[in-house]
Amino acid sequence: QVQLVESGGGLVQPGGSLRLSCEVSGSFHRFAAATWYRQAPGDERELVAAIFYGRVTKYADFVEGRFTISRDDADNTVYLQMNSLKPEDTADYYCNLKTYSLNNKLEDYWGRGTQVTVST
Repeated sequence: QVQLVESGGGLVQPGGSLRLSCEVSGSFHRFAAATWYRQAPGDERELVAAIFYGRVTKYADFVEGRFTISRDDADNTVYLQMNSLKPEDTADYYCNLKTYSLNNKLEDYWGRGTQVTVST
């Protein structure tokens, strides 16, 4: 059973930085993609950044070069480095993992989220 645990959220001032971690435990057959999403109160969940097999990355337009997604296979962790944070980045941040099973079925896993608050 694959489990995801996010950490690294907290309160930070505008212009500050945070590094979110998504620790993956359990076994899976083949990695497909890992994605960070966020959801602010009253808003829908939105994609922030994704990293695909082959380490291709994709970012939402609002990231504007401020965030970097990375993956460390040695410690089974996906990171989101967030710099130049703005109050509008305040949200709960969720990690999603997509993998392929032995019979090539796409499987989907979610963490419980970590809260990020950007405020003075």
